[in-house]
Amino acid sequence: MQANLRLGLAGLGTVGVSVMRLLAKHGDELAERCGRRVQVRSVCARDRSRDRGVDLAGVNWFQDPVKLAQDPNIDVFVELMGGAGGAAEASVRAALNAGKHVVTANKALLAAHGVELARLAEERGVSLNFEAAVAGGIPIIKTLREALAGNQVSRVAGILNGTCNYMLTRMEKEGLSFDACLAEAQRLGYAEADPSFDIDGHDTAHKLALLASLAFGTEINAAPDALRVEGITRITSADIQAADELGYRIKLLGIAEKTAAGVEQRVHPTMVPKSSAIARIDGVINAVAIDADFVNKLLLVGPGAGGDATASSVVGDIADIARGTWLTTMGRPATKMKPSVPPNAASVAAGFFVRLAVFDRPGAFAAIATRMAERAISLESIVQRARAPRADAPTAHDKIAPQPVILITYETTEAELKGALDQILADGHVAEMPRYIRIETF
Repeated sequence: MQANLRLGLAGLGTVGVSVMRLLAKHGDELAERCGRRVQVRSVCARDRSRDRGVDLAGVNWFQDPVKLAQDPNIDVFVELMGGAGGAAEASVRAALNAGKHVVTANKALLAAHGVELARLAEERGVSLNFEAAVAGGIPIIKTLREALAGNQVSRVAGILNGTCNYMLTRMEKEGLSFDACLAEAQRLGYAEADPSFDIDGHDTAHKLALLASLAFGTEINAAPDALRVEGITRITSADIQAADELGYRIKLLGIAEKTAAGVEQRVHPTMVPKSSAIARIDGVINAVAIDADFVNKLLLVGPGAGGDATASSVVGDIADIARGTWLTTMGRPATKMKPSVPPNAASVAAGFFVRLAVFDRPGAFAAIATRMAERAISLESIVQRARAPRADAPTAHDKIAPQPVILITYETTEAELKGALDQILADGHVAEMPRYIRIETF
């Protein structure tokens, strides 16, 4: 058996402790599979005195993660601190420059600096592995980088944030409001005290940028002008109910798709048919759907977060290094990765769900239909619900509250739809800004 593979582990939070537990529990079996034993030689954490429930006897402690990364007594630097810059970036760069392999779960770091770090790893002849950075325990990085190397991928789409999926599930199944769901998610630890990174869609955007790079051979691009990002904060119970009645469910999806104009990346609430497999993914579970030419369609489903699930992916990356089977970071030489050229997302055709609050006035519906026709937008279906009269209204017409009207369009572009809706709002036939959600089929 070869000499032990020596790890330096920076970060002893939930994931770091789970990595320690996994190695302690399955160390013997891992050694059989890899042909060498994996040993945590050194660690770095803020509080040395804290009891973490794992045996740290004989492990060297470092206060500075950069010093740990440069330690000549480790072979692999495992970064589990998080953050796009600061100590995480400095220590990963130091490890690569020192000729150490790196394993990280840090999506923010890779979204910001992944291309240059991948080049640095290749220059130094070491690996930079990041399976745990996207979708927790789902082996989506290995799937795109290795298992589908013989395929051309046309689309990658997924539920990549468990917090948002949990909230949308509760809103649908229990009729809870957005605010009530968010408070419950925070109480259960699914959402942070400041949940904006999750619910505004930025967490999903970082993960999607990594998947798009792997799928299409483009440089990682999570810049604001490369992705359209919309979170779930505007989703209401009325949207959820209307989707349900029309045979859809609402999911926050990250979607990367190859088009003639470039690679489209977008994150937004999406209406998906109830009959699709991805529509049935509930709670904190993640799912990634892949369209590729030789396998057609794949769906990978599993825990997208949590200490144990993420530790499973971290150790999977470590095992590859122990076997000596690592690949280039993005599955191809970093120097061969093409610049990411995003198309205009507003020009990509799709069907849309549209919710209007229409004043009950003569000619209102005709005027709305005219504005849609002016933009060559065809309607697949129209659903109208009656509301009770308002007793305090000054006139007979005003006594009838604006009527909820749902439109389902055939394929059109977002730019055309938005133009029509802006004009409908300006005409004064609706009581509030129209709401629209893209429809995707899987």
